[in-house]
Amino acid sequence: MAYFLFELQQKVAMKPSLEAKLRELQDQRREYEREVISLQAAFRTEQKDVEKLEGRSLANFFFQVIGKLDDKLDQERKEAYAAKVKLDAAERELAGIESDISDIQSQLSEIRIAEVQYKEELDKKRVALRSSGTAAADQILDIEQKIAALEAQKREIKEAISAGYSARGTADRILSELESADGWNTWDMFGGGGIITHMAKHSHLDEAQDLVSELQSKLRRFKTELADIQITANMRIQIDGFLRFADYFFDGLFADWAVGDKISQSMNSVSSTKSQISRTLDKLNEMEKAADRGIESLKQQLDELIVNT
Repeated sequence: MAYFLFELQQKVAMKPSLEAKLRELQDQRREYEREVISLQAAFRTEQKDVEKLEGRSLANFFFQVIGKLDDKLDQERKEAYAAKVKLDAAERELAGIESDISDIQSQLSEIRIAEVQYKEELDKKRVALRSSGTAAADQILDIEQKIAALEAQKREIKEAISAGYSARGTADRILSELESADGWNTWDMFGGGGIITHMAKHSHLDEAQDLVSELQSKLRRFKTELADIQITANMRIQIDGFLRFADYFFDGLFADWAVGDKISQSMNSVSSTKSQISRTLDKLNEMEKAADRGIESLKQQLDELIVNT
């Protein structure tokens, strides 16, 4: 019975954290809904520009006359592609948020059932302790509840740490791809270029682009896991930027393509985000150790009460 009660205590103690995550996800959903609407409009605009140049229009006629239609068309297609990449990334994140919201709502439904069971079991234990003549009955129950709350907090911290390490690992992979692309670009600039160099460079950029979408999802989950964890205000401001990482990255990457395949701005963006993740992980690791110390101290108090009662 004692173990069952402790399990129920831990489950019920998770409710505030799950409610905080749900509020965070609902905020994220509103932000991404606005983002998707904005990006859909931008993509439609860019696509119309392409269609005008591909069809019959005054713009098409003008660029044909001055002999620059192909250059202008390539530029418009590039801008339409960039808009579509950003739109696809935002739509994927919105779908992920909806899935996460559904999952947490399901967990909260289970916790509401557990709350009823917990109250019943707690009342039974309280009656049993008082019937046994234990003077410190209320203190024992209070310490057990505090231990359960700290155990639940520790679990949330560990989940956030896991999400953070996963995101940082993906950031490292992006940096590796960008560094490789930069190496091929340098080779190209010093006369070693050709179709093989061009293909190799863009192969690494394509892989980086796919990984950025993966990292955006992991950053969003990391931010969600941190919703109920108290960290410094400055760090919170930095973490808030995680939701726009892919947007900033793609803006930098596509702008760099337009001026000659320079990718240093994109590398700086990833490195900056990786540093933010690392600083947050350092704080979380400290918090996990503090939770361990708190649990150990409470367990010692509980042992002393039981021995001395």
